[in-house]
This record gives sequence, structure tokens and C-alpha cells, in this order.
Amino acid sequence: MDGLTACLATLWVDLGRHSSSRRGYLSLIRGVVATILFVVFSSTARCTQSSLPAAPNRQTDDQQEQASDRVAASSSQLGQETTTKTQTQEALQPTAVPPKDDSEGKQTKRMFWVIPNFAAVSANTQLPPLSVRGKFALATQDSVDYSSFVWTGILAGQSLALNTYPELGKGAAGYGRYYWRGFVDQASGAFFTEALVPALTHEDPRYYTLGHGSFLRRTGYALSRVVLTKTDSGGVSFNFSEVLGNGMVAGLSNLYYPPEERGLRKTAENWATGLESAALNNLVKEFWPDIRHKILRQK
Repeated sequence: MDGLTACLATLWVDLGRHSSSRRGYLSLIRGVVATILFVVFSSTARCTQSSLPAAPNRQTDDQQEQASDRVAASSSQLGQETTTKTQTQEALQPTAVPPKDDSEGKQTKRMFWVIPNFAAVSANTQLPPLSVRGKFALATQDSVDYSSFVWTGILAGQSLALNTYPELGKGAAGYGRYYWRGFVDQASGAFFTEALVPALTHEDPRYYTLGHGSFLRRTGYALSRVVLTKTDSGGVSFNFSEVLGNGMVAGLSNLYYPPEERGLRKTAENWATGLESAALNNLVKEFWPDIRHKILRQK
């Protein structure tokens, strides 16, 4: 504005000096002033218009709100459908069942640390049937475990002290003769009664303890397991494994015992002795958990 004032003053002075040209300059000034006023008012109008807030378009806002509501509803419905579908899939998905552990329910591997106990199963335990391979593995455990060698040594020393077979002699040489024959007896007994015969007759060679009831009831149960046993299918049958297996062991002993200890009579005696040992072994297995818990105070 200061520049515009100075320009007008200069024009006015020039008009005073050159009166003849005043009208021409006046016309020029009017045109310039009119142009300046037009430009100023146009700029002011545009500034005013831009400074004023735009009137809200109510129809557009309503449409936007409706669109937002529809999007939110769709998202909510989609989320509910996804959650329902996930829950349905989880409900229909079968629950993973852990594999059955064959070692479950078995008792300690040894009784009194020296008597093999691999074939005993705790009371109220249901285990899958043993395969043929499993039966041979059980017989191998009962035959080659360190406790088998220790237990055979104890029995050999007892026979030597009682002079059970005088033909075998005394001293260290006699003990050696007792020992290897005793080891063959227990190994052949394990394989005949726990592997070979059970594989043919489909019997379970394991001893399932009763674990409850009176002393007489449990004793009767243990003794009855000499002639009765569980089958692979879960039933109960005559114990061919124990009865026939011990007869086969007695017959095999004719091959390595002195001639005086052979023959039909000796074979029958050895067979009866084998069944008696099986009965005593069942008794120890039946009450071994009670002995451990109540006498030895073991868990």
C-alpha cells in the first residue's frame, strides 16, 4: 500500500506540472485504481471463502457411518464364524492317547537283590499280550541277568553243602560241577516255561499278583497259578507252560547229570521238584510288595 500511495503522489505531481496532460493521466489513474481495487477485493473474497469451514454434507456422513457399521458387523460376524469353526474343529479332533508302556505295572526286577523277578506284574494291572519275541526276551532276562548267576551260585553252594549228588564230588571242583548244571537247569527252565511252550499254547508266562484279600486267599491264589494261567486273549486256561515246561526240563537233565541220577523215576522226581520251586517262587512274588513296603520300608 505504501508503494501504491507513492505512485499516486508522483502521478499527481506530474499532473500539476503538466496540466495539458492531466485528463489523460486521470483516466489512467482511474483505470489503475479500478484494477487494483478489483484485484484486492477478489483476493479478499477468495481468502474469506477459504477461511470459512465447509458445510458438512450430511448425506455423505450418513452414508459413511452406515458403511462403517456394515463393515464392523461383517467383521464381527466373520470373527464369530471363525471362532465357532475353530471350536468345532478342536472338538472333533481326537484326543491324543499316550502309547501303552509295557513296563507299567511290573514290579522290581529282583527280589532280595538276588532272585530274578522279571515276570511279576503288580495287582490290578492290565498289560497287552506278549509277542513271541517278547516271551523270548523275558526268558533271556531271567537267564542272563547278574542275579541269575548269583542265585545259581547260592543254590550250588547249598547242594554242595548237603551233598545232594555225591557223584559230583566236593571242594572247588565239585562246586563247579554243581554250578554249571544248576545254571543249565535255570536257563532251560526259563526258556521252556516262559518262551517255547507259551509261544505254542498262546499263554501269558507272567505272574499277575492278587495283592488283596486275606493271607490264605492270596496263598491259595499263588499256588493255583502253577496249574492255571492267563492266556494271550485275556482268559484263563490250564498252565501248560509251567506243567509241561518243567517236565521238559526234567527230561533234558538226563543228558548232563550222572547216570545214577537219570531214568524215569529221577525224571519224575525232578519234575515234581520243578513244580514245587514254581509254587514257592509264586508265593514270594505274591508277598514281595508287602515285604518291601512293610518290612524293608521301600517305596
